[in-house]
Amino acid sequence: MRKEKVAFMEHNTLVMQVSGHFTLETASERISMGRGEMMLIQKNQLATLTKMPVEDEEYQTIVISLQEDLLRKIVLEEQIEIGQRYTGPPNILIPSNDYLRAFFQSVLPYVRNPQEKIINSMGMLKVKEAVHLLLYTRPELAELLFDFSEPYKMDLERFMLSNFHYNVPVEKFAVLTGRSLAGFKRDFQRIFGMAPRHWLQEKRLIEARHLIESKNKKPSAIYLDLGFESLSHFSHSFKKKFGKAPTDLIV
Repeated sequence: MRKEKVAFMEHNTLVMQVSGHFTLETASERISMGRGEMMLIQKNQLATLTKMPVEDEEYQTIVISLQEDLLRKIVLEEQIEIGQRYTGPPNILIPSNDYLRAFFQSVLPYVRNPQEKIINSMGMLKVKEAVHLLLYTRPELAELLFDFSEPYKMDLERFMLSNFHYNVPVEKFAVLTGRSLAGFKRDFQRIFGMAPRHWLQEKRLIEARHLIESKNKKPSAIYLDLGFESLSHFSHSFKKKFGKAPTDLIV
């Protein structure tokens, strides 16, 4: 099993599970899928990805990034009407059908032979095909796929309290809350009374102490989940703040 704590989903993404088990977890939901299932993931999200092989078979998935430039081109070519900002669920399981199954089977040779030159020339055609099949399967997905609006200025306090454990640059937090970097720092200082990097460090360390003392968690089991890049960095920062190594608090 492999767990990727930080995944910044910059583009709309289509995931097809060939084998094994895939789980995506955000601050607001947890959604899983197994062999033969598909998921459409909306852009501009932070998530934890867990990938697990099952029944002695290797883990295999196909991920197609639906980048905005291509989606804009499809809108122009097909003269698609763009609706209002999308407000539906950010992650959607796509019901399988013969067309989608056949499409993903047709993609496998390209995935398994990445060195072939044909990949570059055919890649965009296959992505376009994926978009059209999604729209055929669920026409209402057009609102998600063709929402080109920028992230609206969301509640910064609520967002940060839900997502502080993700190890991403402050610049990414600014984008995800619909602010410029300068605007993000200004609003952050007003709400929390300190700079973002300082607050993130403090919040993560306080949460770590709570997990160790109240939940009997081992430092080695939590440091990645709290946004620290290494156990040594976590231990050094913890001792600097609390005067004790995290292992000293284990009962």
